[in-house]
Amino acid sequence: MPDQSGRVAGIYRERSERFARARDVYAQRSRRVAHARLVAFFGIALPLALVPFGRDTPPVLIGIALLFLVGFVVLVIYDNGLKRRVSRFDELVKINDEGRSRLARDWEALPSSDELPPDPEHPFAEDLDLFGHASLFSLLETVATPLGRNVLRRRLLEPAGRGTILERQAAVAQLAPLIDIRQEITATGRTIPSADAAALEGFLTWAEGDPWLRPRPHLAWTARLLSLAPSLLIILNVAGIVSWQAWVTALIVNVAFTFTAGTGVHRTFARAFARENEFQGYARLLAAVAQSRFSCAALTYIQAELSQGPGTAQRQMKRLHRLLALAEVRYSMTYMFIQALTLWDFHVLWRLERWQLTAGRHARRWLEALAEFDALAALGGLCYENPDWAFPEIAEAQTPTLEATGLGHPLLPDAVRVVNDVKVGPPGTFLFVTGSNMSGKSTLLRAIGTNTVLARAGAPVCASAMRLPPLILETSMRVHDSLQQGLSHFMAELTRLKGVVEAARRVRRDGDGTLLYLLDDVLQGTNTAERRIAARKIINHLLAEGAIGGVTSHDLALADTEELSAACDPVHFTEQVQEGPDGPRISFDYRLRPGVATSKNALKLLQIVGLDEPLAKDESAEESV
Repeated sequence: MPDQSGRVAGIYRERSERFARARDVYAQRSRRVAHARLVAFFGIALPLALVPFGRDTPPVLIGIALLFLVGFVVLVIYDNGLKRRVSRFDELVKINDEGRSRLARDWEALPSSDELPPDPEHPFAEDLDLFGHASLFSLLETVATPLGRNVLRRRLLEPAGRGTILERQAAVAQLAPLIDIRQEITATGRTIPSADAAALEGFLTWAEGDPWLRPRPHLAWTARLLSLAPSLLIILNVAGIVSWQAWVTALIVNVAFTFTAGTGVHRTFARAFARENEFQGYARLLAAVAQSRFSCAALTYIQAELSQGPGTAQRQMKRLHRLLALAEVRYSMTYMFIQALTLWDFHVLWRLERWQLTAGRHARRWLEALAEFDALAALGGLCYENPDWAFPEIAEAQTPTLEATGLGHPLLPDAVRVVNDVKVGPPGTFLFVTGSNMSGKSTLLRAIGTNTVLARAGAPVCASAMRLPPLILETSMRVHDSLQQGLSHFMAELTRLKGVVEAARRVRRDGDGTLLYLLDDVLQGTNTAERRIAARKIINHLLAEGAIGGVTSHDLALADTEELSAACDPVHFTEQVQEGPDGPRISFDYRLRPGVATSKNALKLLQIVGLDEPLAKDESAEESV
């Protein structure tokens, strides 16, 4: 594994250096163009400063100023293109540097993920570190769009059927080697301004809704007629036919019309408006997806979705970009003059609503198809970065057993990850994991759970081989008491375990598949005798409902009943204690062994941290007892 990761890291390093060189070349050109623009500016200003502003203005000076003006405009356009290239290559450098950080699991070097668990009651998101810092989502966060983030989030949280998982696997496998397409899409998405899911949803709501101006043709025709008046009256004034008061009055009328009839126009703009560069970016993303060649069903379906409606999705987004560029005038310093002269907003909205009627109802499908591709590409990146991970075999629901060879935790770096062979199931059995503190019990459960999440999403898993059916996942690991709700730790855990049992009953009743439960150190907050009785009852409930799962415990006698001893598959972790001059040292190999644990280390850990010294009063109390 380290050799393969090193190869991928080398590719990322080479790409980062190549893109950095390209960025620096374009940045140097941009600096030179900036100097040329300054020269052009003075070339415009100096001749005009020498103009005597009389009838005998030298035409040569005017011609020179106009030439410099044309040159200045050309340089501005050229420089904008250079800056876009600099920004693009800068993002590509960051993307490849982040790829190396992901390989090393250097979480501090990765961008902070703003994805949080959907709610504190979710059955496994917090327990398995799906979101937040140093999370599974951080490992996958190469998504380019806000809708793509939402799709990826759902893929990690929601179960999927066998056919759906197999389709996703084929798409992820095809996208994995396409590093240029994946990184280009990520870079383009990152350069889209105002990439906000709420703002995008506002636009989609407008696009699918009813137009405002089209059902009011009297306003549209009034705006057309009034917009002609100022220009016509200005021409007549220059010709000496009417006075200047006529066209000034027309401007005032147009301003008044804007403030009265234009209220609905501005309200519609507020619902529909997004920065025009945002949809220019979406047009580039859609074009990149549509123009690629794919053979698997999931990706060809996405491309078919992008061809739905009038014209292609990328052409319609380019058209929308041009219309919104016209709407950008609203933010110009000259807006009020242009509006008074032409009633600009009414004409732009009329054309926008034409787009709304022809293409608006398809916009959500296009962007959702793009989001699906975005999420699959993120999983493809995970596959590319971990070539030794395997796509799991998705078994039929009738064989509810999870088996994995060389299973490890995907969030651990290759250098420290220890892998184990694991089997969970069939129904009527459970994996019983014992071992001393810090030996790896909780990490094993999280490795099983996190890889199950990846398998359901259609991604490769951190294992050399894995076989499992479609599973519904429930966990009880990180349980918190609540002062606000008046819940002790024990009651909070009991409530959580009740949810797990009820989910198992629901799955069996509805015939939705098989539930996989992962319970870590069950019911810690009560005495040993009662905890043992309660934990046994909970496990028996889950066995009766046909669920499969794993349970960790420090209670070695938990499964010492006739029912549970026959049902449990006992495995354990152990440690090695070495006495040294500074006291005992404990080391762990994190290797799973058959049977129940034979060692304990709580008192040794107490000694290591220096809390094993008995107090005098404690000793006397013990003697009196």
